[in-house]
Amino acid sequence: MPAKNTAPAAAAAAYPEAPDMVGARKAKKKSAFGSLNKIHFAYKDREYFSENLALLLKSAVPVGQALHSLQESSSNKSLKKTLATMEADIESGMSLADALERSGLVSTQTLALVRLGENSGHLVENLQLAAQQEEKRHVFASKVRSALIYPTFVLSLTVLVALGVAWFLLPRLAQTFSQMNVKLPAISKVLIGMGTFLKEHGVVAVPAGFLVVGIIAYILFANPATKHIGKRLLFALPGIGRLMREVEIAQFGYLLGTLLNAGLPVTEAVRLLAGASTSPQHQQFYNYLAQSLDDGFSFKDSLNKYKNSGKLIPKPVQQMVVAGERSGSLPEVLLTVGRTYEQKADTTTANLEAIIEPILLVIVWLGVMIVAVAVVIPIYSLVGGLNK
Repeated sequence: MPAKNTAPAAAAAAYPEAPDMVGARKAKKKSAFGSLNKIHFAYKDREYFSENLALLLKSAVPVGQALHSLQESSSNKSLKKTLATMEADIESGMSLADALERSGLVSTQTLALVRLGENSGHLVENLQLAAQQEEKRHVFASKVRSALIYPTFVLSLTVLVALGVAWFLLPRLAQTFSQMNVKLPAISKVLIGMGTFLKEHGVVAVPAGFLVVGIIAYILFANPATKHIGKRLLFALPGIGRLMREVEIAQFGYLLGTLLNAGLPVTEAVRLLAGASTSPQHQQFYNYLAQSLDDGFSFKDSLNKYKNSGKLIPKPVQQMVVAGERSGSLPEVLLTVGRTYEQKADTTTANLEAIIEPILLVIVWLGVMIVAVAVVIPIYSLVGGLNK
C-alpha cells in the first residue's frame, strides 16, 4: 500500500481539530444573545467581513474592538446584529473561530482557515486568504449566472409577447374569419384555438401556468432535497455544461491550492472543497477522494480507482496533480490549474454569449414566422375569395 498522505508536523500540531471541522461539534457554548444565527449571508458580506477584519487585526486592533468597528461601519442590519453577538461571545472568553462557527457568517473554508490561523499564529494572513477565496467563489458563480441570465431574459420576454398576441389578437381574428367563412389551414386552427382558449380561460390558465413553472423551477434549482436534479440537467446542456465543468475545475485548483498553502492537511482540505462545490457529482467525488487519501492511498491510486474520474477532472489535470504530489509542489500546481481553467471559463463565457445570441434570434424569428403564416394565409384566402 502506498505511504499515507500526512501534513507537515507543524501544520498538524497547529490544527488538532481538523478531522471534525466539517461536521458540527456536539458541544457549543451558549451566546449571551441566545440561539445560533441562521441568517444566510451573501458573498459580499463574507468578503467584507474577512477583508476588513484582517486589516484591523493587522493594525494590532483587539478582536473585540475590531468587531465593534465593523458593526458600526456596516449598513446591513442582519450583519450588525451578528457582529454584536460575536463581540459578546468574544468578551465572554470564546475564541474567534468558535464565535464564527456559532454565527453562521462565514463558509466552512473560512472557518477552517480562521481556526488554523488562531492555533498557528497566522490569523491575519489566513483571513486575507479567506477574503480572496470568497471573492473567487463569487467570481466563479457569477460566470455561470451571466451565461444563463441573457437567454432566460430573452426567452421570458418572447413568451410574454406570444401570450399577449394569442390572448388579445388571435380571438378577434378568429371571430372575423368565422363570420366570413374562411377555410383555415391546420396551423391557423391550432393557434386560433389557443387564442380562443386563452380568451375564455386565460385569467385562470395563465397564472396557473406560471405557478406550475415556478414550482418546477423551485424543485429543480432551489429545494435542497431535489436541486441536484437541476444541477445535472445544467451539466448536460451543451455549452452551459462545459462552462460549469471549467468553473468547477478552476474552483478545485484554486480553493484546494489555497487551503494546502495555508497549512491544512490534504484530507481536510479536500473535504472542505466538497462542501464548497455546487455539483453533486463532484461533491461525491471529493468525499471519496478525501476518504481514500485518509486511508493512505496517493492521489494517483485514488483517481485511478474512481470510475469515470476523467469526466470530472480531465486527465491532463490529473497528471499535473500526480506530478505535483510526487515533487512536493502540489499547492503551486493546483493554483496553476485554477488560473488556467479560470481563463478557459472566461473564453467559454465569451464564446457562449456569441453563440447563444444568434440561436435566440432564430427562435424568436421562428415564433414570429409561425404567427405570421397562421394569420397571413387565411387573409390571402379571404382576399382571393373577394376577387372572385
